Amino acid sequence: MTQETDISALMQDMGTRAKSAASALAVATAERKHAALISAAETIWKRREEIYEANAQDMAYGTDKGLSAAMLDRLKLDEAGVQGIIDGLRAIAEQADPVGEVMAEWEQPSGLNIRRVRTPLGVIGVIYESRPNVTTDAGALCLKAGNAVILRGGSESFHSSKLLHDCLQQGLRDAGLPADAIQLVPTRDRAAVQQMLTMTDTIDVIVPRGGKGLVGLVQREARVPVFAHLEGIVHIYIDKAADAEKVLKVVLNAKTRRTGICGSAECLLIHRDVAATIGQGVLRALIDAGVEVRTDETLSQVAGTTPATQDDWGREYLDMIIAARTVDSVEDAVAHIRQYGSNHTDCILTENAGTATQFMNTLDSAIVMHNASTQFADGGEFGMGAEIGIATGKMHARGPVGAVQLTSFKYLVTGDGTVRA
Repeated sequence: MTQETDISALMQDMGTRAKSAASALAVATAERKHAALISAAETIWKRREEIYEANAQDMAYGTDKGLSAAMLDRLKLDEAGVQGIIDGLRAIAEQADPVGEVMAEWEQPSGLNIRRVRTPLGVIGVIYESRPNVTTDAGALCLKAGNAVILRGGSESFHSSKLLHDCLQQGLRDAGLPADAIQLVPTRDRAAVQQMLTMTDTIDVIVPRGGKGLVGLVQREARVPVFAHLEGIVHIYIDKAADAEKVLKVVLNAKTRRTGICGSAECLLIHRDVAATIGQGVLRALIDAGVEVRTDETLSQVAGTTPATQDDWGREYLDMIIAARTVDSVEDAVAHIRQYGSNHTDCILTENAGTATQFMNTLDSAIVMHNASTQFADGGEFGMGAEIGIATGKMHARGPVGAVQLTSFKYLVTGDGTVRA
């Protein structure tokens, strides 16, 4: 057989096994799913030294590949990173099980009792880059929602993801659930991604989590429905009624806490009335913190800035770089975001409640914030335990995709010999 044939056969087999496992998971009790997640967390802690060694291989691979410092930061798993993974698994385990939840119930004049009840989606395919913790987040969330999952991690996190996947499957076995409920594509070959996008018989939805190139490929070529997770082209609008102290604190955190995550601020929009005061102050603070600031002509008088080009508007840097420009009003800020944003996360800094309401109501991003760091654009920070991604589309799931968002529903209709007139 050719390599292409081998990959096709591999993926078809994984899909068949996932579909079978999904049938078992759909009726698995909340207690067994909880037990699987707790066991997986304990196994990860026991095998943490192996995980560090595997991650060191991945870090070396990523360095040789020329990954940026921000991307290497996303790839790295130290003790704090492993503990974060374990905490995430435990948090998901303790959440209420969404499967079987009665979303609504009513009686019809005909005598019918109708309930809308949460059900699993079935089999989910997750295609992601770099971050090995996505392996556990996605696996755990899919399991919690009663779904089987096929994970295709990035080539950079190949060894880390494999070990984490082993721990997840051990948890499933310990809980008496099918190990095929969480599968990891065992090859770096990109042909596996192409196969997943066309597996309409066995995969119910694809979730891409990565850069513009990956998401664009999935959206163009997938025949399976997609939960889109586009770039985080995150804007912060500094209004003329903003509080200077809050601006400094929020903007520095939003840009510099972790530059490689999708909630990192990428563009500042500064009201012209405060450009020479609050605006200049926050730009100097960013420069002092090591951020490269690319500005329009009005803000270029701030020492240490560099001129922005047209390419800087609507760009996701994922690095210590930010673009900044002046606007004349909240309407101008919204217009800029609509033109250059990605419907991911955007923020307004203002003490004017009316302006804040106008910004939040007229801007149609998945997450809109007021006086808070955009680094909070995260399922864990939203109380979901973890997320499988930030969905920027408008169908089914939007914003952080947790276990609840990985369910569908069905109608349970009960009568008593009821017939239609």
